[in-house]
Amino acid sequence: MSSAPPQPGNHPPNDKPQAKVDESAPVAVFGRMDVPPPELIALPSGSARVEWRRSARARRISLRIDPSDGAIVVTLPPRASRRAGLVLLTHHVDWVSERIAALPRQVAFADGAEVPVAGIPHRIRHRPDARGGAWLADGELHVTGAPEFLPRRVGDFLRAEAKRRLADMVAAKTAAAGVAARRVTVKDTSSRWGSCAPDKSLAFSWRLIFTPDFVQDYVAAHEVAHLRHMNHGPLFWALVEQLTPHRPTAVPWLRKNGAALLRIG
Repeated sequence: MSSAPPQPGNHPPNDKPQAKVDESAPVAVFGRMDVPPPELIALPSGSARVEWRRSARARRISLRIDPSDGAIVVTLPPRASRRAGLVLLTHHVDWVSERIAALPRQVAFADGAEVPVAGIPHRIRHRPDARGGAWLADGELHVTGAPEFLPRRVGDFLRAEAKRRLADMVAAKTAAAGVAARRVTVKDTSSRWGSCAPDKSLAFSWRLIFTPDFVQDYVAAHEVAHLRHMNHGPLFWALVEQLTPHRPTAVPWLRKNGAALLRIG
């Protein structure tokens, strides 16, 4: 089961087409079960990348915007064609342009950039002559080494910090609930904050390191509760309430800020 980040407004409305996609590239021919390669299309606001997906469970073509990079993700049912996907995209090109324009500002891992750690802003400071990898001190994230390795070192540090903090929270909550997790991992996911597999493995988005402690506490409790109840029934929610008091504040926080977290790094 999963605690998924909300995607408000991520499906096109049923309005009439107001603009057309400029297909300047030649149309390639693909089999009905093939997945077309990524491609660039021209929108009124500029070019955008289209990522194609094929889903055996999809019953209709769908569009969404990947908040991490602004790509247009078109999901096709098993026998739907690329051309049919382009028709839907053409009919909703204004919606697509508006959603891309509304994405939060991208924040790169660079010297001087500000990123939140546990909800607290930290300034990235490059320390090329120092030793020690990366560490937090006095509202700053210090990073050593050559400048070309800074983004990777920042990302590695934040992933490790996310796993450490979430694993500690899971350990405390599994003990309180009388359950056990097989393992705890962090991943770079864009569709869910956490998940519980049938084998009792828990996985979390490493981007939770950007969120305040109360949000991390809620997501950890949500997934630990799934170790006992693999559903979202009354008993599941009752256990969540026993494990954390933060659901009323954490869920709205994620709805409001979730898309921005995917634009960091």
